[in-house]
Amino acid sequence: MIRFEDVSVTYDGASEPTVQGIDFEVPEGELVLLVGPSGVGKSTVLGAVGGLVPHFTGGTLRGRVTVAGRDTRTHKPRELADVVGTVGQDPLSHFVTDSVEDELAYGMESLGLPPAVMRRRVEETLDLLGLAPLRDRPLATLSGGQQQRVAIGSVLTPHPEVLVLDEPTSALDPAAAEEVLAVLQRLVHDLGTTVLMAEHRLERVIQYADQVALLPAPGAPLRVGTPAEMMAVSPVYPPVVDLGRLAGWTPLPLTVRDARRRAGDLRERLAVHVPTDNAPAAADGGTAPPGPPAPDHESETGGAGGNPGTPRRRRAFRNRSTPQAAPNLADVTALSVRRAHVQALRHIDLTITPGETIALMGRNGAGKSTLLNTLVGLVAPSAGTVQVGGAEPHRITPRDLVRRVGLVPQEPRDLLYADTVAAECRAADTDAHAAPGTCRALVTDLLPGVTDDTHPRDLSEGQRLALALAVVLTARPPLLLLDEPTRGLDYAAKARLVRLLGELAAAGHAIMLATHDVELAAELAHRVILLAEGEVIADGPATDVITSSPSFAPQVSKILAPQRWLTVAEVRKALS
Repeated sequence: MIRFEDVSVTYDGASEPTVQGIDFEVPEGELVLLVGPSGVGKSTVLGAVGGLVPHFTGGTLRGRVTVAGRDTRTHKPRELADVVGTVGQDPLSHFVTDSVEDELAYGMESLGLPPAVMRRRVEETLDLLGLAPLRDRPLATLSGGQQQRVAIGSVLTPHPEVLVLDEPTSALDPAAAEEVLAVLQRLVHDLGTTVLMAEHRLERVIQYADQVALLPAPGAPLRVGTPAEMMAVSPVYPPVVDLGRLAGWTPLPLTVRDARRRAGDLRERLAVHVPTDNAPAAADGGTAPPGPPAPDHESETGGAGGNPGTPRRRRAFRNRSTPQAAPNLADVTALSVRRAHVQALRHIDLTITPGETIALMGRNGAGKSTLLNTLVGLVAPSAGTVQVGGAEPHRITPRDLVRRVGLVPQEPRDLLYADTVAAECRAADTDAHAAPGTCRALVTDLLPGVTDDTHPRDLSEGQRLALALAVVLTARPPLLLLDEPTRGLDYAAKARLVRLLGELAAAGHAIMLATHDVELAAELAHRVILLAEGEVIADGPATDVITSSPSFAPQVSKILAPQRWLTVAEVRKALS
C-alpha cells in the first residue's frame, strides 16, 4: 500500500539530507509504528506519504514514494486526499472550520460525498471518539486533547485507505488514548485500513503494532521488524521493555500483562528491600501493600526509558522539612472560572510551596490548562482569589509577572517569534535582564546539537517545546508552570527535562505540570492533584494517588503491584 524506494529528503538551505536511504513497505491492512529519537526525521517520512513533502514543505525528494500505486512526486496532496488522511502534531494547523461538527464534515464535503452519507459518518465518528457532547462547541474553546480527537475524527470520516498519524495520543489522557487506539485497531483489523504512525509514548502503542520501523539516529539506515525484535535494539523503549531488559527476560515483554506473568521472581527479590513497618496507609484506612523505602530529600540516580544515571530528586512530599516554614509561592482560595458558557473550574483551594513538584492530572477538558492560565494571569477568576508571590497575577504587569511565574504552554510557538534560535535567546536574556548567554546555555543543555542559525519552525515539536522552556527559564521564575511538557519528546529528551526540573526544585523553585504522561508524574512529582469537571478530586503524595488509580498508574506500578514501585530507576537501585 505504501512503498518507499531509496528515499532521501533535503530541505532548502540544509547541508545534509534530513532522511536518506529510506526503503521499506507498509502492507495493506497493517499498523506500522515509526520510532526513533527526536529529530531523526520521522515527521519528514510521514509527510512524504501524503505529498506534503516536498510539495508543501519545499526541498528535494530523491527516490520514490508510492501510495496505492500513486507517485507522490507527480500527485499533489489534493490528488491524494481520497486515499490518505494525515494528522500532524499540531491539531490547530489542521482545522479549516470553526466548530466540531463542521470540521468532521469538511473532508467529506471536499470529496463530494452525498449529504446522507456525511450525516451518518459524522454521527459514527462522534460516538467512536467520545465527541458527541462537544458537537456544537467552537474548536477554539476545546482543550488540547479534545482538539486532537477532533483532528483524528476529521480524517476518519472520509474513510481513507491510508492513515498517517504523527503523535496521535500525545495530548490525550490515558482513557481517551486507549479509545483512539482501539478505534485504529478496529479500522486495521475489520476494514483493512493501512496505518503508519509515529509516537514517542511507546508504552501506549507498541502492543498494537504489526511492524516497527526504527530510525535509530540521524542519517542512519532504517530498520524494520517485529515489535519485539526492534525493541531489543532500539535506543528508545517503554518502561515495560526497560524492566524486561533489567530482569533479563527473553523475549522482551511488550505489555503489562506479559510482564506481570514473568514478574513473580522479581517481586520476591524486591520484597527484601521493602520495610513492612513503614507502609503508608491505604485509602480505605487499612495498611497498603509495602513499597520502596520512603524517599529522602536528596538526589538519587534514576532515569526514564533506558537512561539510568540521570540525577533526579526523589518524591519527598511527606518527608519535606522546609516548606512548612517557607512562605507559599501561590495561594488559591475558592477559585471558580467560567469560560464561554462552560464552568471550567469550581471552588479550587490549593497552596504551592517552594521546592514542590506537582503533577496536575485528569481527563481532557477537566480544567488543567485553565488553572495554569489563571495562575499566570491569562485568565481572571470568576470567583475566589489567586495570589502568586503576594500579588494577583491578572492585575500586575508582564514585566513584573515574569519574575514571579512562568508558563510553557501546550503550543510552544506562542512564545517563539524570532527567525533564529540565537535571536530567541538574545530576546529572552534581554526580557529577563539575565546575563548574555543564559538562555543559550539552557538550550545547549536541553537541545544538544541545535545551531544558532536554526529557524524555530524547522525544529521538531519536541525541540520547539524545549526552546520555549529555555526562554521561560531564563528569568528563573520561582513558580514554573508547564502544560503537557513532554509532547514530542523522546525518552532521552524527557530524561534531560526531568534532570533540569529536579535541579530547579532542589534550588527552591516550585513546579506544576499539567500532564497526561503518567510515567513523567511517577518519575518527577512529589504531589499529584487530580481534576474532574473542574473540581479537585484528589490531592496527595504521588505514590498514594497514582498507584491507587488504574488509569494513572505507571507501567512499573502495574507490573509489580501490590508492591509500590513507580519507576525502573527505583527497581534498578534496589537490585544493585
